[in-house]
Amino acid sequence: MAARIPIRQTITAAVAATTATLLLAACGDQTGTSQSGGTDGGRSDAPLFAKLPKKYQDAGVIRVGTDAAYAPMEFMENGRIVGVDPDIADALGKQLGVKFVFTSGTFDSLITSLTSGRQDVVMSSMSDTKARQEGLDDKGQKTGNGVDFVDYFTAGSVVYVQKGNPQNIRSIADLCGRKAAVQRGTTFENVVKTQSKKCEAEGRPAVAIEAFPTDAEAQTRVKAGGAVAGVNDFPVALHLARTAGGGKTFEIVGEQIEAGPFGIAVDKKDTQLRDALAEALDVIINDGSYKKALDKWGAGSGAVTSAEVNSGS
Repeated sequence: MAARIPIRQTITAAVAATTATLLLAACGDQTGTSQSGGTDGGRSDAPLFAKLPKKYQDAGVIRVGTDAAYAPMEFMENGRIVGVDPDIADALGKQLGVKFVFTSGTFDSLITSLTSGRQDVVMSSMSDTKARQEGLDDKGQKTGNGVDFVDYFTAGSVVYVQKGNPQNIRSIADLCGRKAAVQRGTTFENVVKTQSKKCEAEGRPAVAIEAFPTDAEAQTRVKAGGAVAGVNDFPVALHLARTAGGGKTFEIVGEQIEAGPFGIAVDKKDTQLRDALAEALDVIINDGSYKKALDKWGAGSGAVTSAEVNSGS
């Protein structure tokens, strides 16, 4: 993931409690609540309604899988999923004549929820990578048919530490032989794994990687001092540094690492939906509603200038 720049208001204990409650109430791996509803058919007068497959026109909704724990990209607020991704989706929906209904689940289960048909797309600060396109796991083994991505944002990973940087971490290279906390199944977990191999190749100790099911757990580990640093998508880490504890809990160190595209994941068989999403994205980029969604959350640095399909590497 993600990286998962996989951007994730601070993941506070209250948010974690809300998510836990939703987990108990939901089915399967879905923690879920939807941002918006509507199942009475789409709005046929919308500019790009005719571009959609008929099943989405009839349903009036596109079901979206997300992990709503990455402020400001997607997170829970007053029982609703809000953030950059939901606001971009709302703008896309106005062009396509349908509602995007978000349901939250664990990040590493989102592609499965898509390929199994429980969701129609995934929109969760998910990095577009060749491995995900081809359905490969982190060992290069085939695990599925893969997905297509409509790329809508650009971000990289970054290291964050306790405020004041008590362990004097200046870059990801300083994590050799130290504990680092990440969320499991994300691209930034892979970034740390890559760095760990570099450490060993240089004759230094490997990074002691602690991977957690949720990003909130990784953040808590860093806050408590159990790990010297965390690694996250840049927009999420930046938001975290600005807001957690009133800006007194974390800080970012070093530069962005391996910046690349975030994409809306679509089943490879659903090419008509993929192309409709790409066309709608170009429209909202040109009419300014895309920029408005990013600027609202302070995420304008990740803006793209046009829709791309499968541009990740």
